[in-house]
Amino acid sequence: MIEIDGSYGEGGGQIVRTAIALSATTGKNVKIYNIRKFRSNPGLKQQHIKTLETAARICNAQIDGVYSGSSCISFFPGEIKGGYFDVDIKTAGSITLLLQCIMPLVIRSNEDIQLKITGGTDVAWSPTIDYLKHVTVTALSKMGYTCEIKNIRRGYYPKGMGIVYANLKPKKLHKFDFSNQKSTVSKIYGISHCSNLPEHISQRQAESAIYHLNHKNFDCNIATEVTNNPSTGTGITLWRNLCGGSALGKRGFPAEEVGKMAADNVSIELVSGEDVDINLADQLIPYMGLFLGCSYTVRDITQHTKTNIWVTKQFLDVEFNIMEENGLFRVTSQ
Repeated sequence: MIEIDGSYGEGGGQIVRTAIALSATTGKNVKIYNIRKFRSNPGLKQQHIKTLETAARICNAQIDGVYSGSSCISFFPGEIKGGYFDVDIKTAGSITLLLQCIMPLVIRSNEDIQLKITGGTDVAWSPTIDYLKHVTVTALSKMGYTCEIKNIRRGYYPKGMGIVYANLKPKKLHKFDFSNQKSTVSKIYGISHCSNLPEHISQRQAESAIYHLNHKNFDCNIATEVTNNPSTGTGITLWRNLCGGSALGKRGFPAEEVGKMAADNVSIELVSGEDVDINLADQLIPYMGLFLGCSYTVRDITQHTKTNIWVTKQFLDVEFNIMEENGLFRVTSQ
């Protein structure tokens, strides 16, 4: 039984998600304690519970201690099976964070893992669904990963009710040096969206992002999306190659500021000359642990990345070498 201190490092739900993903893919039992110990509302929340339950269904696991507010769980994985799974988070809990936990499981599956997930697609403190589709999945595809993400309906805080279909396809993965991606994409792409709000809001967000990116000599193409979904909200996601940036709207926050924030978030990554942005950097760590010899450069080593490195090393015989290189940090798994 591997024991993980959930208060280590970043000390959030990421520890649970990474530990469960690696437990399922390695077949090693795990106990996680002190879950979200120092958060204002410690222990498991609804989105963590649904993630655990979904992982358990897919790998025939026995789980103990899974209830709202629980600070300690045990997870005993079985054989990973494919199939169709309907998951309703029942809150605006992040669909993308749930998928972060589930996506590695297909590496050990013999058939597709298909999911219909209801929850939040564009919510705070998590990657947007467009970031997952256009940055995360693009990066993993370079390692041989195959995944189809369809955003059926957006869900914002507090209602949620977004719907995403994901089809994860088993395929043998391989190591990849992200410094050798040789991408020819020079334009920033994006989507500015709103639901149950005037059309001009998504347009103003896009126009503001274009204005600020053009002033930094970036060419861009940003689409707009206006819908009438059950939940009300707005946001914008931008991406180029393996770097992305996003911003969400909120009451009293002008659309122009939302667009500017997203533009600033992506441009700071692109200007640095790194291979991957700081958010993708931590998402890649478990895969780099499973397939040694991967490498990338990033402008900063975040606490999320450090925490994911620590958790990954509890399950796998891997070292992560971090070296400064021309003002960036090179991370290599070996």
